[in-house]
Amino acid sequence: MSRIAKAPVNLPKGVEVQINQQQVFVKGTKGQLSWAVPDFIEVSQDGDQLVVQQREGGDGNLAMAGTARALVQNMVTGVHSGFERRLQLVGVGYRAKVSGSIVNLTLGFSHPVDYQLPEGVSAETPSQTEIVLTGVDKQKVGQVAAEIRGLRPPEPYKGKGVRYSDEQVRRKEAKKK
Repeated sequence: MSRIAKAPVNLPKGVEVQINQQQVFVKGTKGQLSWAVPDFIEVSQDGDQLVVQQREGGDGNLAMAGTARALVQNMVTGVHSGFERRLQLVGVGYRAKVSGSIVNLTLGFSHPVDYQLPEGVSAETPSQTEIVLTGVDKQKVGQVAAEIRGLRPPEPYKGKGVRYSDEQVRRKEAKKK
């Protein structure tokens, strides 16, 4: 069995879990999430812990048990404390502004870029060059951050573009005469 799947998922106070056949519902202070568990994985509740394991007779699905355990852990963490991803805009004139569920970006193009946030993800801009994305679903928050970064990824010569706050951009030396 997967080493990751052997560890149980601890439920913090205020998080409720409901398991109906192959559906797991997790509800907490920040929101609620649900996930359809694959047929060859079994999720059971033991007090204030969730145990994820492979069903009897399932062949070749050991790795999926660890993946399922990680997904359930992310659901519990998301509804309890939420997830956050920070982006930085580096470049002259690069700005961001949030109005409702739309992020208005000025990224050096001839036109402004408007990015529509999906449901469940919210954004705020503490400064004009910083975007903070928050939500309960780790995958959704990461996907939105990747899509915004993909609008203008950092380039290697001057480092201009949208980058994650913890990202290190490798810089190249300019062409010499």
